[in-house]
Parts: sequence; structure tokens; C-alpha cells
Amino acid sequence: MQMALKTRNPLILLVSVLVGVLIGELLKLDAGVQAIGSWAERRLSRGGEPGRVSLAFITTSLIFCVGPLTVLGSFLDGTRGDITLLAIKSTLDGVTSIVFAATLGWGVLLSAASVLLVQGSLTLIAFLVHAGLTDLETGELTAAGGIAVLGISLGLLELKAIKVANFLPALVVAPMLAGILHAFGWLS
Repeated sequence: MQMALKTRNPLILLVSVLVGVLIGELLKLDAGVQAIGSWAERRLSRGGEPGRVSLAFITTSLIFCVGPLTVLGSFLDGTRGDITLLAIKSTLDGVTSIVFAATLGWGVLLSAASVLLVQGSLTLIAFLVHAGLTDLETGELTAAGGIAVLGISLGLLELKAIKVANFLPALVVAPMLAGILHAFGWLS
């Protein structure tokens, strides 16, 4: 909620989220994320049944790396140095990895490399992009990210199934819209 309240103009936030979700739906981002997971699982299977190590690696890598919390947490770390979401995600992933290791074996340990690669890359990209954003654009981007985090929380609480991956384009739309409106003098 605090992230969403960082907006300087609620109309920009509303339009950004609506346009972002529309783009996400048109691009079928959530379905794409699910398809990547299914493809990777099939690709590493032997004779229709995945090997135990590959099953553990793929399953946990997908759970730990494919999701909005990964993107938003890495983004906040790269842009603001705020590791709160990554810390929460790490705690959840740590508990989950213990359960998966007990059932699937040591292959779960291999997912640490994929987490480092994915989250590290996303954090670096966010850091580099943030260097070119104004405070206004960063505030609107943070607010759009806050709405996506609210969607994640509704899903985790099983109150409402939300395709949060479809919200990701709003993270691009919000700073662009704020920058355009500021350039035309309609936003200060």
C-alpha cells in the first residue's frame, strides 16, 4: 500500500495500470510464463518422466525465478536499494526449498544458480534504467509496482486469483506516461 501511495497523480497510476494490464493481456504474459515452465519441464524429462535432479532443479527454479515478486523485488533493489521484497521472497523461498529438498532431493540446491542469474540480472537492469529516470518517473513506477504487489498478496492469501505477470508492462507505462505529461507541462 505504501508503494502505491507514492504516486503524485492517482490518474497516472490508474491509466498506467489499466494500459499495462491491457498490454499484458494482449501479449498473454501470464500464459507465456506458464508455458515457459511447462516447456522447460518437458525439455528436461526422460521418456516422459523427468529425472529426479532435473525435476527438482526445474520445479524450484521456476517457483523461485518466474513470478512478479522476483521482478518487483529485483526492481526495488536496483532502483531504490530497498531489499524488503527480496528479503520476504528469500524467506518464503528458503522455507519452500526445505520442503522441496525433503521430497525431491539435492537438485533443489542447483536452483540457487538460476536465482542468482535471474534476480541479479533483473537488479542490474533496474539499476541501469533507474539512472535515467527522474524522481517523478521513479515515484510513478514505484506506485505501479505497489499495485502489482497488492495483486501478489491477494493471490498468496487465496482471496482472488490475479494474473500478476500481466501487470508488468505497467512498470514501463507509468514512468513513460509521467515523463510525457511532465514534458508537456501537464505534470510538475
